Amino acid sequence: MRKGQPVSSLHVNPVNLPRHVAIIMDGNGRWAHRRGLPRVAGHRAGMKAVKEVTRAADEIGIQVLTLYAFSTENWKRPPEEVDYLMRLPQEFLDRELQELDEHGVRVRLIGETDGLPPHTLRAVEAAMGRTRNNTGLILNFALNYGARAELVNAVRSIARRVQDGELGPEDVDEATISAALQTRDLPDPDLLIRTSGELRISNFLLWQIAYSELWFTEVLWPDFTREHLFEAVRAYQSRKRRFGGVGSLPPSDVHSGQ
Repeated sequence: MRKGQPVSSLHVNPVNLPRHVAIIMDGNGRWAHRRGLPRVAGHRAGMKAVKEVTRAADEIGIQVLTLYAFSTENWKRPPEEVDYLMRLPQEFLDRELQELDEHGVRVRLIGETDGLPPHTLRAVEAAMGRTRNNTGLILNFALNYGARAELVNAVRSIARRVQDGELGPEDVDEATISAALQTRDLPDPDLLIRTSGELRISNFLLWQIAYSELWFTEVLWPDFTREHLFEAVRAYQSRKRRFGGVGSLPPSDVHSGQ
């Protein structure tokens, strides 16, 4: 992470940067298959892309980078692949945490922690604890995450508040729902990237991406580089965001973290 590198040299306009970039990291298995390698080799190669993209996001001043690391549906994969995927966060953080901490990166987690293996949870919690007071890029891992499950849990928590008399049904609005989500203190994603050529959202941040700009690429995740990130950011900067109106101002963002 080379803080201080002129943004102009990266061909990214420092004005109108997306505050929050979310990425669906897809294509590890296909990357490995094309090379005659086991699927786990693709996941390992994808870990290198995580490092490069995190560095690049930090360099240009993105505030939040959310990476879809493991979905609630990924438990359906073969047990040996799931076991490997659950060891990757520990391996990544063992290698990279020192550098992340030195550059002020704050590690965060969204997802259902109850289903995570103890070794995975310990590694992420240790990283979160060590970087808790950092004020740079927020590196937010979506691990054992599913947007529908998140929304169900949010509705349940709001229902309990109504049941307890804390809220009336007429008091429930968009701000109430946003405040009940795991991303309550983060700005909504301005830019959602998906790799590998798939054109789906795959149960990722369904509420939060209501006004996000979408950018799809055929590039498989292990081949995704800093230049691909910059290309996506430049595409974002070239678009006019009207949010249903005629101007370019976003709707009220009550949980922007600002």
